[in-house]
Amino acid sequence: MKMRAALLTETGRPRPYAESRPLVVETLDLAGPMAGEVLVEISAAGLCHSDLSTIEGIRPRPLPTVPGHESAGIVREVGTGIDDLRPGDRVVTTFVMSCGHCHICEDGRPYLCETASQSKAKGELLAGGSRLSLNGQPVAHAAGVSCFAEYAVVARETLVKLPDDLPLDAGALFGCAVMTGVGAVLNTAQVQPGQALAVVGLGGVGYNAVMGAVIAEAAPVIAVDTDPRKFELARDLGATHCIDPGDDTALEQIRDLTQGGVRHAIEAAGSTRAMEFAYAALGPGGMVTSVGLTPSTATVTLPSYDMVTRGRGLQGCYMGSCSPPADIPRFIEFHRQGRLPLAKLLSGTLGLEDLNAAFDRLAAGDAVRQILTPHGTLT
Repeated sequence: MKMRAALLTETGRPRPYAESRPLVVETLDLAGPMAGEVLVEISAAGLCHSDLSTIEGIRPRPLPTVPGHESAGIVREVGTGIDDLRPGDRVVTTFVMSCGHCHICEDGRPYLCETASQSKAKGELLAGGSRLSLNGQPVAHAAGVSCFAEYAVVARETLVKLPDDLPLDAGALFGCAVMTGVGAVLNTAQVQPGQALAVVGLGGVGYNAVMGAVIAEAAPVIAVDTDPRKFELARDLGATHCIDPGDDTALEQIRDLTQGGVRHAIEAAGSTRAMEFAYAALGPGGMVTSVGLTPSTATVTLPSYDMVTRGRGLQGCYMGSCSPPADIPRFIEFHRQGRLPLAKLLSGTLGLEDLNAAFDRLAAGDAVRQILTPHGTLT
């Protein structure tokens, strides 16, 4: 079938993207689903900093590619071997798919599946190869999803069914931002009631980490960002204190609020400076949980002696250590209870032709979660 999609052929173009136009709308060919695959009509796709990192060139990806990994849509066709989805079902896409049989999956860590990681690194689907092409030449799938398009063919393992009463624009956020931010707090850090927590970096993921901290009953919940414009929303979502790390007294403020430092710091900025600040904000026995994606060549320097003598540490967290089939329904229930007010994160909708300018807004911190509606409206 033919469909319209945003194509990225070159990374590292200068901003503003509205002028350099790294994303070009093209009419691509999309092959139908093979066995174990599903054709999804994309209704809503979130613009994430991971997509921005790809456009910037700090996350190497096979090119050309159709970006996008966080979306919700409608099943239009299912391949053979699938009996739990049917046309008309509402689904969320997630790039945390797992093969179920590699040693990592068998060890209970499906979010780190080696088979899925290898296929995504090659720009292929889980079964191998690409279903996208332009003028007969293959186009890579971004993270096994490629949802900046009218349609996507994805592996069944990429999809989780959504309830009919969940708006699709908010539903899209469960595919990445919610899992990463809320999952980092509840699954990876396993924050307990009354433990002091700081979220360093307020974007879509950071705000979800704030909401996750409230769900976990952390206290206090400290939001940290260099852009004070973000503090109002952070407080609205449950942050008890907001601190600018550029303030010379920032660490002193955190220590005063927490009797010596936080038990948990969630680093969601994707910078080594944020990671180092998060570590410095820890109290004895504290742990940094890092979810922000730094450039692939970045390194961080931390005081190793201090790790031992004060029992402080740093751990990585990929996609909130989530198993999407189990965690997404759990997080949807939090949303229904009013504990994940995702509508507060939505920064408006846009069409395919508006993507370049939208990434300018994301880079400038002028938006949280903009929603692409490839068909012009939520289908």
